Amino acid sequence: MDTLPHHLYRASDVREMDRIAIEEFGIPGATLMSRAGAAGFVALGVRWPQARSVAVVCGIGNNGGDGFVLARLAHVAGMKVIVFQVGEATRLHGDAQAAAQFLNVVGVPIKQLDSDSLREFDVVVDALLGTGLDREVSGEWRAAIDAINHSGAPVLALDIPSGLHSDTGKILGAAVRAQATISFIGLKQGMFTAAGPDCCGVIEFDDLRLPAEVYPRITAPAVRLTPQYIQRLLPSRLRSAHKGDNGHVLVIGGDHGMSGAVRLAAEAAARTGSGLTSVATRSAHAAFLSSVRPELMCHGVEHAQDLHALLHRASVIAIGPGLGQSVWARELFAAVLETHLPLVVDADALNLLALKPATRDNWVLTPHPGEAARLLGCTTTDIQMDRFQAVRELQQRYGGVCILKGTGTLICSAQQPIAVCDAGNPGMASGGMGDVLTGVIAGLLAQKLSLADAACAGVYIHAAAGDAAAAAGERGLLASDLMPHIRRLVNPSSV
Repeated sequence: MDTLPHHLYRASDVREMDRIAIEEFGIPGATLMSRAGAAGFVALGVRWPQARSVAVVCGIGNNGGDGFVLARLAHVAGMKVIVFQVGEATRLHGDAQAAAQFLNVVGVPIKQLDSDSLREFDVVVDALLGTGLDREVSGEWRAAIDAINHSGAPVLALDIPSGLHSDTGKILGAAVRAQATISFIGLKQGMFTAAGPDCCGVIEFDDLRLPAEVYPRITAPAVRLTPQYIQRLLPSRLRSAHKGDNGHVLVIGGDHGMSGAVRLAAEAAARTGSGLTSVATRSAHAAFLSSVRPELMCHGVEHAQDLHALLHRASVIAIGPGLGQSVWARELFAAVLETHLPLVVDADALNLLALKPATRDNWVLTPHPGEAARLLGCTTTDIQMDRFQAVRELQQRYGGVCILKGTGTLICSAQQPIAVCDAGNPGMASGGMGDVLTGVIAGLLAQKLSLADAACAGVYIHAAAGDAAAAAGERGLLASDLMPHIRRLVNPSSV
């Protein structure tokens, strides 16, 4: 059961919610800090119930104050606790200073951190930097992060792993790699994409009992895709439904030697529920594809004019899997751009688009970071530095709905918050996975989902199918392993 909130926020949004709670609802900052420290202590006990010793690494801001509270509670509970202070203690102020002074009263030692200080503890708590970080970590702060990462103990991060940018998920020079993170007030969008998942580990959440009235005051810039959200998009079919009601997907691609890509996309569209699925590919491939998957209507197409009858019968086109960038590929892509049908554009079709950019309202673009870099005329590193900004730029430049694949896939349409998919796993980093996603989205479009809904549902179903298939192990996971799980997930009772 997915219990994390749907909405994701930037650090500035969470700071504003914190301000509203304190200034407009009269909740003292010290109370919020106490609740955060207590929530962290509960999370520690639930995840590591056998832990008897804990090191708490604290900075000089409110994140450090949360750590001071957790340390006091652990001490009262009978655990061996040492707090390691990073930064000048004289710079502590306000609620964090008061929490540190209380530690002295109850007898919790506060020491300076060195590279070997953390090696003998059952759990290390990261309360070092929090969400306000916006520049590269250096000096004693970087040394502290290195010490945490090399402690050999599991790490619990409070609010966000230190060194991870809250808004983008990029690592600011160095970042804590936690086994678990408990985030407060609002989930931060950077926790779910780029380096966020690797740094955060298992994510937990506590709203610190903020009044419900606070949240509508802030518009969430992003949302998480959840099973409940996807289920609403996939109603049960009418008993009177026939294949014509569920659309006709035409998958175009599969140049010489690349028939597997177009087959994966077409089969995924069919498994998602398209009423009819056709393939336009090289003549040398058509008969073979029909023999191994007879439900597909496979056509040999050697010239663009051979497409015309197929385009007339289709309701959705998916182009790119195995397409290549030959003269043949360019002619087919140009013919497709002359239609008014909704499109799913992937792989080499994206590379062709980058060579001659166009804007369209009724397509879904599905680049990985390398393809996105070509579409935007930058580097893959630039894309990964701020994936949220990159997917917004893609959508603004090319129109329609843009999907930026990768860890924490992002989906951007013109009028909705960016959607983030936190399902999926590293086993899906293998050939053919993108072809399957293309087919799933096309199959959903054929069933009359909107572009944005088909993109969101397709990304989630694809990722969830990958997680189900990875139950037998991530290494060796094949794109075709997703097919039975896709069929299960597109049926509402199973989502």
